Amino acid sequence: MKNKPFPNQVNEYHGKVRDVYYIDNELLVMIASDRISAFDVILPRPIPFKGQVLNQIAAYMLKATSDICPNWLLDIPAPNVAIGKKCTPFKIEMVVRGNLVGHAWRTYKAGGRILCGVALPEGMAENDYFPTPIITPSTKASEGHDEDISKTEIIAQGLATAADWEILEKYALALFARGKDIAAKQGLILVDTKYEFGKIGDTIYLMDEIHTPDSSRYFYATGFEERQANKEKQKQLSKEFVREWLIENEFMGKEGQTVPTMTDEWIDTISKRYIELYEKVIGTTFNPEPKTDEETYELVCNALKKLN
Repeated sequence: MKNKPFPNQVNEYHGKVRDVYYIDNELLVMIASDRISAFDVILPRPIPFKGQVLNQIAAYMLKATSDICPNWLLDIPAPNVAIGKKCTPFKIEMVVRGNLVGHAWRTYKAGGRILCGVALPEGMAENDYFPTPIITPSTKASEGHDEDISKTEIIAQGLATAADWEILEKYALALFARGKDIAAKQGLILVDTKYEFGKIGDTIYLMDEIHTPDSSRYFYATGFEERQANKEKQKQLSKEFVREWLIENEFMGKEGQTVPTMTDEWIDTISKRYIELYEKVIGTTFNPEPKTDEETYELVCNALKKLN
């Protein structure tokens, strides 16, 4: 994004869609870029306002769940920037599932009845509700794909203590319940999502983005039961439409495959879909706030002065 470091910056990390800057090893400046990824590949063209959409949804959801557990967020100095506390992360993702979809469904359809150590009931159809939400953790890989892991393996490998796991489990299920309540008020079903946690001292904090369309899957509630009864595809609110477009164009991130051409019209469509996601999930009109890199840099510097 920029050529000069932030005040007291000691390190930086550039991920697939976000750039993270470490300040005095105590704070993080997290910039949600307009880059978009699918199948662990960064697609060649950015999506206007995607970073703002995700950053502002995450900020809204972190505020709406701050009574459940501490979280890392301190300030939103610019539309696509968050500043928060630097935590020591647990190297796992807490994936919570309310419905049998995605990876869980593929496992189930193939005959699997155990996922991440969790028993799956017999007689379920795709998109059916689980009797109660389940947690199917995954390892957080620094490279390559995340891998399924069970609670027993997490504790045995020292990725979390038994005491920490109890807190992580409690927080994840409570956050999911709150997320479902927020979604229901918007006529949506929070289907599945992932949470990331870290520690400062002995305190566990919720980190990263939550309940965004990049980290979660939503269904439209109206007509859900009828579509299930008729074995019809559910109406989704997520970035799944981008993945579906790639699959239709024979790209799944495999060696030898080429990302299809992203036309101006398709970029505009994706941008509008992300804005639709914002307005449906939050329930307010999206206000685009384009900022130059220089403007963003100044806003972040001013916020850091106040926090230090």
